[in-house]
Amino acid sequence: MHAVAQFALSYVAPFMFVLLLVITVHELGHFWAGKAFGVAIERFSFGFGRAIVRWRDRSGVEWRVGWIPIGGYVMFAGDENAASVPDQNDLESLRRSIVAREGPAALKRYLPFKPIWQRAIVSAAGPAANFLLATAIFAILFATIGEPSLRAKVGGVVPGSPAAAAGFQAGDIVIKAGGHGIASFEQLHEIVSLRAGEAMSFTVQRGPAQVVLSATPRVTTIDNPLGGKDTEGELGLQSSRDAADVVQKRYGPVAAIGAGAARTWDVLSTTVFYLSRLVTGHESGKQLTSIIGIAQASHVVVVEGARGAHGLGEQILGAGVALLSLAAIVSCSIGFANLLPIPVLDGGHLAFYAYEAIARRPVAASVQAVSYRVGLALLLGLMLFATTNDLQRINLFHFLRGPFS
Repeated sequence: MHAVAQFALSYVAPFMFVLLLVITVHELGHFWAGKAFGVAIERFSFGFGRAIVRWRDRSGVEWRVGWIPIGGYVMFAGDENAASVPDQNDLESLRRSIVAREGPAALKRYLPFKPIWQRAIVSAAGPAANFLLATAIFAILFATIGEPSLRAKVGGVVPGSPAAAAGFQAGDIVIKAGGHGIASFEQLHEIVSLRAGEAMSFTVQRGPAQVVLSATPRVTTIDNPLGGKDTEGELGLQSSRDAADVVQKRYGPVAAIGAGAARTWDVLSTTVFYLSRLVTGHESGKQLTSIIGIAQASHVVVVEGARGAHGLGEQILGAGVALLSLAAIVSCSIGFANLLPIPVLDGGHLAFYAYEAIARRPVAASVQAVSYRVGLALLLGLMLFATTNDLQRINLFHFLRGPFS
């Protein structure tokens, strides 16, 4: 019984918290945007599956709590098309049905009959809410706890490494790498790790002078915190071990918001850069993860966040801070993924709206149907690939192979 409770607290609860927070905020983005434009909304659900609790507010929206607490959804009135973007025939059929049932004045309450710009904002509001959530989480953490970082000072250079060949010296302070300003050793490591095999320019402060160096990070294999092996770029620079080089940044309320927005942008730009290298064949795609990976990551950050803390209170605080940081990163990823121009996602809706704005008519039903199936196949294929990555990380295939070999 103790083992079951421990599993629930360290795996299930953190995983559900992250998904419920991120997905619910995404759906609330659509909900609030729809409300702002007077769109009729039938239901908002916290979680999926059969309702445990349900009630209606004064505007007629049904609120419910589903028994599967891993997300949520919003249902707009008349939202019956698979791609949520009716074609001309669907629109006419829906129009006649609404007029017959509620009268002509009711048309303006339905999303398909709203101006294109309003529909586009409703679709984009979900990802926007995810980015705002990430910014808010980062800002709260910066304002309350601060941000510990290590100066980008070279403590040592590994012999025979790209850094040694480039002429790096102990005591150098890296101020620019690959065109990016460097504020910490952690930022330097993040930039270099994604650029294996790519020639880079570095500007370092060496005494009173600035020196420009060129180096190409080599490919190295590292242990993934979730299990398995990953590859990344490595220069061969060692960080400073001087306590004076550890900086604890603290922010006021306004500065924290700016820092939170900057951190959100950093996560998004890193994601875009990684995907661009994936498309061009410079990355293998092994870092793509599914909900299995999110569950693993939730467990790892909770354990690591509580490690070394004194007392239950500090352990809960450490685990909570680490879990919130993970939720912010996942929120960025969910927001970005939903902007991809795949018909089943918000980005696909925006693409359909863009076509409608140019052609002055909705996308044909046949095109929508094919696009929806292709988009769904692409999405399922990507999920299968990411799930396979996660299963390989936890060595499930090796475990299953054992009894039969």
